[in-house]
Formats: sequence, C-alpha cells, structure tokens
Amino acid sequence: MRRKDKEISDVSEKLKIIDRNKVCRLALSDSDQPYIVPLNYGYSFEGGGLTLYFHSAREGKKLEIIKRNSRACFEIDCDSVLVEGERPCSYSYAFESIIGTGRIILLNTAAEKEDGLNRLMKHQTGKNGTYHFDESMMERIVVYKLVVEEFTGKRGKNKP
Repeated sequence: MRRKDKEISDVSEKLKIIDRNKVCRLALSDSDQPYIVPLNYGYSFEGGGLTLYFHSAREGKKLEIIKRNSRACFEIDCDSVLVEGERPCSYSYAFESIIGTGRIILLNTAAEKEDGLNRLMKHQTGKNGTYHFDESMMERIVVYKLVVEEFTGKRGKNKP
C-alpha cells in the first residue's frame, strides 16, 4: 500500500470493518472486460484465513464469468464522510475500506451450500442460529465462496 499512514494492519480492525458491512463489491474479469457486482455476503475467519460466501441464481453473466476465470477481487467500504476543504482540491473523504483478492470456489454438496448460506444469513441478520433450506430452494441457487489470498485495510484519517 502506497499510503502507509492510512493502512489498517491489525487484522481484528479489518475484521470489524468486514463485520459492520453488508455489501461487498465483487470484481471479475471477462477476458479483457472488467465486471463488478454488489453482493450481500457472509464470512468466516478461521486459521488466519478469510473466506467470503455468496449466493446467486444458477445462471447469469456473473456465474458464466466465474466458470471461465475463478480469480476475483473484492472491495468493502463504509463510514464515508465528505471532509470539506478551503479549496476544491483540498476536499477529502473520511472512510474505511477493505480490498482483497482470491479465488472463487463453487460449493457442490448440500452440506457445503448450507454452511455457506448459514454464514451469509448470520452475517446479514446478526442472529446466531442454524437456518433450514429446503431442497427445492437449494436446487434453484448457486452458493460459492471466495477464498481470500490477501486483503488490506485503509482508513481515511480526516474524520470530521
């Protein structure tokens, strides 16, 4: 990261940002064309590794791209506040963000899919517990995870 003064290096601080947010922007590469989509997510941080969980319909552009190229980038941000300056170029933004890269894996077994969906539901609702997903629902969706290889945190220091 170029701006070391804005870097969040403490993993627990980065996880707090991931935990506070509900939408992740997933960036994919379709040959020479970038493709980005906002998604709700769940996550796990186990053994020092971050994994993000998503679900979608069984068909569509996003899934077609993933099947051709499983490499992905993601971005999560929050607490964006305009910090006014005296001149136009002295304006700034206070913010917190997480950016990372990894590889997407489609989950195949019912147990894997249910685990991913439970992580997603727990994160989105804030409720601990186990959800039940009937077979017809599971057949209509795809559940996948992004196994994060690296992620960085950044914080704008100019909070008003």
